[in-house]
Amino acid sequence: MEDCHRGSLLSRLASLLLFFQLPAGGSAEEFVVIGPSDPIVAVMGGNVTLPCHVSPAMDVENMELRWFRSKFSEAVFIYENQQEQKEEQLAQYTGRTSLVKDFLSQGEATVRIHKVQASDNGLYTCFFRKGNFYEEASLELKVAGVGSVPQVHITGPEEDGVRVVCTASGWFPKPQIQWRAANGEKFLTFSETHAQDTEGLFSVESALVVRDSSSGNMTCSVLNPVLDQKKAMAIFIPEPFFPQASPWKPAFIVSLVVLMLSLLGAAYYIKTEHTVKRQEMQEWERLHRDKEEARRTKEEALKARDELQEDLGRRKSIYLGGWRKAQLYADWRKEKFQALSFTLDPASAHLHLAVSGGQTSVTLEDTTEDPGVPCSILGQEAITSGRCYWEVEIRNGNRSEWGLGVCRGDVERKGWYREGPELGFWVLGWYGGKFCALLSECQEICDEVPHRVGVFLDLKEGDVSFYNMTDGSHLFSFSLTSSTGTLFPYFTIKSGDVSLTICSVVGVPTETPVPLNNPSSSLEEPVSLSGDEFSSGCAVDGALPEAGSPLLPYGPEAM
Repeated sequence: MEDCHRGSLLSRLASLLLFFQLPAGGSAEEFVVIGPSDPIVAVMGGNVTLPCHVSPAMDVENMELRWFRSKFSEAVFIYENQQEQKEEQLAQYTGRTSLVKDFLSQGEATVRIHKVQASDNGLYTCFFRKGNFYEEASLELKVAGVGSVPQVHITGPEEDGVRVVCTASGWFPKPQIQWRAANGEKFLTFSETHAQDTEGLFSVESALVVRDSSSGNMTCSVLNPVLDQKKAMAIFIPEPFFPQASPWKPAFIVSLVVLMLSLLGAAYYIKTEHTVKRQEMQEWERLHRDKEEARRTKEEALKARDELQEDLGRRKSIYLGGWRKAQLYADWRKEKFQALSFTLDPASAHLHLAVSGGQTSVTLEDTTEDPGVPCSILGQEAITSGRCYWEVEIRNGNRSEWGLGVCRGDVERKGWYREGPELGFWVLGWYGGKFCALLSECQEICDEVPHRVGVFLDLKEGDVSFYNMTDGSHLFSFSLTSSTGTLFPYFTIKSGDVSLTICSVVGVPTETPVPLNNPSSSLEEPVSLSGDEFSSGCAVDGALPEAGSPLLPYGPEAM
């Protein structure tokens, strides 16, 4: 049986949308769900209870209580809003389950299964939820059933003995067979076959050849390994049933063995000679095939490399000719932007923030307490013109509320304030359980938190774009007004244990896959560009521009 464990639910049900409504955060009334440590044994056709309780003890009558099998959707019993819910219940449990409510106020809930079947055997999970907090425990049910009394009969002589067959049916789980002589001696050599009917019950057939005429009564026992209960049947084999020995038979057997050994020796010598020659021929053919296959593989690899280099060059030239319009390939976009190296400004930090890592990382000073207001901090450098980018690493992003981007230098950041382009904030972040852009309303972008986000600020063209630097995909772009003024990198944390860290972006390109079979239509469109020369850096107060990051490495060694 598996031990009770915490946190296993999300790993088994990540594909179910239901769990985006069940955050695993703390609660004012946390508890642990405890189930039986030993397997529960139930007899087929009877009733069985599956108990679970919470610790510390509390009233569970207003909780959601659910018992299910291997998947959350495979519901055995659901109790919610103080009544049974049957919509999600498996058909095989319809009309066979009930809730024992006697001890709900003391924290114990028990589901009773009536008329136990073989299919009820296995693992169960009891799940308790109160508000946004939930816990679960596992328990094992072992179903057992004793079937019919074995039937034993003689089928006839076989191999200098008498063949005896024992059959039984209606057992669960798979029964064990034992043969004993009248003196109690066990027989270890016998055949045994099992079959399972539509209800999951086992039937068994065992055959034994008895060669000793003095064995007397033969007893066949069928044992249930769970209940340790057995049923037995004996049969007496009269001595005339055993074949009589012939005096010439041993001599004939010896002669037959000698003849067979001679024939086998001759056949072995002939086969060995033939096998050696055949192996030599097969080895020559294999070497020839390997050589030819290696030649074809090398030619195909060289051809694929040349085609890939040609296609990559064509895509890059198209992209670089119209990079403002194409929201793809963050690494190629870096060629038009200057990597901005900066640190956080502790003087601009909210009193609830903690700055560390050489002033490159920020977290809440007390991650267990919600400060109740946005806690923000700015980068040291003011950005006034040009094109620049920086990257931010996010840890524990899905357990918190946070944002990052740029803001004007004159924005109001005291107390409770709103964020949005009309107020001088151009921000993306995790709010209300989704990753979104802060416009007049929170516009959802995706349902997962990127681990590394690139911020590309273009003051020449008037926009700021955000990229997922793990896979190079575009996340969102804001348009900037002509009166934006001086901008600063902006970081805000509202709750949780998230950490936002400024990454060193010089010489650390992300590995962006380049699709070859389905090129984006935006790259194939003709792009009309102005004659203005692109700027390769940013005007930053108090900081010198650094070298741009290189393209993705590509060459024969990457094949």
